[in-house]
Amino acid sequence: MKHVIIYSSDWCPYCTRAKQLLHNKGVAFEEVHVDGKPDVRAAMAQKAGRTSVPQIWIGEQHVGGCDDLFALERAGTLDALLA
Repeated sequence: MKHVIIYSSDWCPYCTRAKQLLHNKGVAFEEVHVDGKPDVRAAMAQKAGRTSVPQIWIGEQHVGGCDDLFALERAGTLDALLA
């Protein structure tokens, strides 16, 4: 299984939803909190091209945010991407 990284905030309901989907699929992930860490958020934004959370990477591929993750699941392509 590929390494999954999710940049998140404790106050973000979309972060919670994305993490719950990964948890329900039995996927371990590395969580990087951006709360109160402007340098970490800036690094995430530079890497992702987006400032909102969550931002999710599966392996080296940036998949986007919560809606993007759920779209992959609905399309039936998330499991293959994770493998």
